[in-house]
Amino acid sequence: MHYYTIMESPIDPLLLTGDGEHLTGLYMDTQIQEFLPDMKEKWKHDPALFTETITQLKAYFARELCQFDLPLKTSGTAFQETVWQLLSTIPYGETVSYKSIAERMHAPKATRAVGLANGQNPISIIIPCHRVIGASGKLTGYGGGLHRKRWLLAHEVRHDTLF
Repeated sequence: MHYYTIMESPIDPLLLTGDGEHLTGLYMDTQIQEFLPDMKEKWKHDPALFTETITQLKAYFARELCQFDLPLKTSGTAFQETVWQLLSTIPYGETVSYKSIAERMHAPKATRAVGLANGQNPISIIIPCHRVIGASGKLTGYGGGLHRKRWLLAHEVRHDTLF
């Protein structure tokens, strides 16, 4: 069975999805419109299953948490899973380039493929795809919109000394 709920956040509503044991998705407002019509018919709305996720996200937004500890379950290709695992190692308040991730995978020419995998990350914020930027230091695409990526990065950098 698949479950979902929507929580309010400083960057607009967030759609949380899960399988009853794991968080399987965290999507932002622009993505909610794509998923919600189908979900309401085939998925069960059950906010109680997401209590810990919501607690940790609220603590993150309140600047009381910099590392999540939640059971996650992603479903991607081996390449995507490797990229998402590497995203999870980017420290709070720091950024890395797509090229840097490709090099860490021993695939220095796979920068674009890393970017595509980053864009397919199903659990944004918690698997911090917002911490990946272009090699020039410029912000590049973000599924939740560049304004949210900018907000998340500013939120972390401005307060990273609190932890």
